[in-house]
Parts: sequence; C-alpha cells; structure tokens
Amino acid sequence: MSIKNKRVSLLTYWTSRYVLTLCIGLVLISLIFALWIRHTTLEYRLEMMSFTAEETANRITDTETSKELPGALGDRERFKFRDIDPDVFITNSEGTVISKNRPFDVYTLDFAQLIEDENVEKITIPELEVDYYVIKKEIEIDDEVIGYVFVLESKEQLTKVNQEYGQLAIFIVSLGILGWIAIYFLSRRLSRPIMNVAEAAKQVQDGNYDIQLPSSIKEKEVYELVSSFKDMATRLQQLEKTRAELLAGVTHELKTPVTSISGLLQAVKDGVVTGDEAEEFIKMALVETAKMKTMVGDLLSFNSFAVDAVPVKIDQYEVNQLLGDIISQWEMTHETEQIKIEYKKLFEDRIVSADLVRIQQIVTNLLTNAAQAMPNGGMISISLQNQKSFVEVLVQDTGSGIPQKDQPFIFERFFRGENKKYAVRGLGLGLPLSKMMAQSIGGDLILVNSHQEGTTFKILLKKNE
Repeated sequence: MSIKNKRVSLLTYWTSRYVLTLCIGLVLISLIFALWIRHTTLEYRLEMMSFTAEETANRITDTETSKELPGALGDRERFKFRDIDPDVFITNSEGTVISKNRPFDVYTLDFAQLIEDENVEKITIPELEVDYYVIKKEIEIDDEVIGYVFVLESKEQLTKVNQEYGQLAIFIVSLGILGWIAIYFLSRRLSRPIMNVAEAAKQVQDGNYDIQLPSSIKEKEVYELVSSFKDMATRLQQLEKTRAELLAGVTHELKTPVTSISGLLQAVKDGVVTGDEAEEFIKMALVETAKMKTMVGDLLSFNSFAVDAVPVKIDQYEVNQLLGDIISQWEMTHETEQIKIEYKKLFEDRIVSADLVRIQQIVTNLLTNAAQAMPNGGMISISLQNQKSFVEVLVQDTGSGIPQKDQPFIFERFFRGENKKYAVRGLGLGLPLSKMMAQSIGGDLILVNSHQEGTTFKILLKKNE
C-alpha cells in the first residue's frame, strides 16, 4: 500500500491535524504578540526618554538662577531605566555641547543641525551605522531658550525585549501542551465509540449479532450512531433468524398440503375409500390444493410487488361504499357467528384514489388476522376518519394482541410470531404484502397499537380533492 493511501487510526488522524492547526495558530499568535510587544515597548521607552529630557530641562531651569548652563549632569545612574541607558547631551542655543552623561566620545553629532530640524525623531550615526531615536527638549529661562536637552538611544536597544519574548515563549509552549492534551483526550473520547462500532461491525460480519456497545454517551450524534447500529444489528439478527426459518417454514407449509393431497388421492386410487367417502376425499384434496395455490400465489405476488412488476389500476371511489362492500363480502365468505363487526362511516362521503383489488386484499387480510386473533369470538370495529390529505381506515379487534417483542418485525417478509407460527399455517407474507400494496397506491399500512385487549391497524387512503 502506498504512503498516500496508508490507513491511520481515527485518534492519530484527528489528533495530528488538530495539533498541526493548533501549532500554526499559536505561531501566528506569537508573531502578532511579538510585534505588539516590540511596538508597545518602543512607545513606552520613547515616553520615558521624553520624560527624562523634560525632567532634566526642568531641573536645570529650577536650579539655575543665571542663564548659564551647568558643566556636568551629575550621577549618570539616574538616567538609566528599564534595560536602557540613554545618552544625554546638554547644548547651548547654538548647538555646542555643554554637558553629557558619558565621560568619553563614541560618536559625534551636528547638534546645530538637529536644533534647526524641528521634527527630528530618528537619525543614523555614520560612525556606528546604527539608527538612533532622538528626543529634544528646550531649556527656557524667562521665556528665553538658552539651550537644549538631547536624549538618544539606539533602535536596537529600545526594541530589545528578551525577557518579554521569553515569557511569551513559555506561555505559548504551555498553551500548546495544554491544547495538545485537551485535543488528545477529546479525540480519544470521540474515536472510542466509533472504534467500538467498527469492532461490532466486524462481529456482525462474522455472523455474531450479540454485540455489546455502551449506551451512556452524552454526544447526541455519537449516541444516535451507536443506537442505530445496535438497532440494525438486532434487525439483522432477526432477519437472519427469519431466513433460517424460511426454508423450513416454506418446506413445511408446502409439504403438508402436498402430502395430504397425495395421501387422499392415493386412497381413492387404491379403492380404500369408495362412493360418498371417495367424493369427500376428493373435496378435501381440492381444499388442500386451494391452500397450496394461495401460498404459492402469495409468494409470486410478494416477489412481483417487491420489484414493482405489478401495475396498479387507480380509480375514484366513494370511501363509505367501498369499505361497506368489502366488509359485506368478507362476512359472506367467512363464518362470523361469534364475531361481531361494527362499521362506522364518515358523516360526509369522501372520494379516494385506490385500486379496488388491492384495497380488498388489504382489508380482507386485516379482517382475517383479526378473526384468527379471536378464536373464541369478539368484536372487530372498522371506523373511518377524515384527515387533510388522507382518509384513515382504523381496523380494531379485541383479540389477544401482538407480543411487544414481535411488533417491530410484523412487516418483515416471512416473519411469523410465536402466537401464529404453529397455530396458523402460512408463509408470513400477509402484512408485508398488504403494506406494499397500500404504498403502491399512495397510502400506507401502519400498526397503531397492540396490547392484551386488542390490536389496531390504520390504512391510509389518498383523498381525491
């Protein structure tokens, strides 16, 4: 694998990039602060030089009664402040140096020229090839200028801030270390649940659906990821179980009528039964054939709907009349002595867009399931409710209900709950097929609720308004 495509851990990937971003940001901040410190230090020291010049001029003015300038400045230590030792010169009004704070000459200046230049601030001394800042103050006695105080210091010395730079470096390095630690732990906290999900995905890939993932996660997005993956694993486990049961279920459901038909017809053929009894056997064989035909038809229908291969014919129907006819037809073809059916129409009829055959299949399947859930009799209530875009058809029974653990899977193909797996023959395609048919005509089939007192399903039929 090339270096470009080399895979690295999430922790390493994000930590390295966060640290790089942090370092770049801290370097930029350091440069900005260094320039700011240099500028403010220069401004501060220039102000101190100006104060020194003014204080020196005032001292001379206060102590001299004559108009003669002092020959010496006295203790030069008093001119030193904050890491700089400026050069101080006192000149007469013509620019001749009368006094200075250094006992030797390091450079010469044309002070007469500096006096003439009223706006002088910065000069270059040829002997030293160094830039100097100049502060000039007038010495006045009785409103007469008798001389000048010049305070000079090199630009290099004025902007020298080694101590501040050291403090800034310590601060930036400390901030960088704290930032790296914070980024490392935050990245590890973010990457850990993702790593757990990745490990769980490998388990699922190997066929192990019994995964353990933490649920005490504060981050909303990470929690939703972990929760969704756990739900997906549970659903995959159920689908795997359903798939394992499918072959046995289909084989059992199709083998039973085939065996019955074969046995019944063989008895008639061998003359074991004759006359009326033989006729009864043939009728029984025809009933089993019809059951097998229904199951095979369910399989074909489901596969056709699954690939959108079955066209639907949408027409307009009055919903009260449509549901009434379907319920009456179901009552005539089923034994309903122990089952009471209650039908609540809309006060005002509404027109819905539907496929008559598909709606009849959906409602018939729900009514049949409701009857199977009430072997000792009960009530089925069908009520219509007018909504903004749909007419809701609520089908409610008083049966034993669907177990809570089975409810998330009732629309999964080939799923059969424990209550019906052995009590009622079938392939577990009724509800999934009904939902597909409802969606194919622009509606839906929804489980509203189910408990020990009964189950309620809702069919959505699209209104034509």
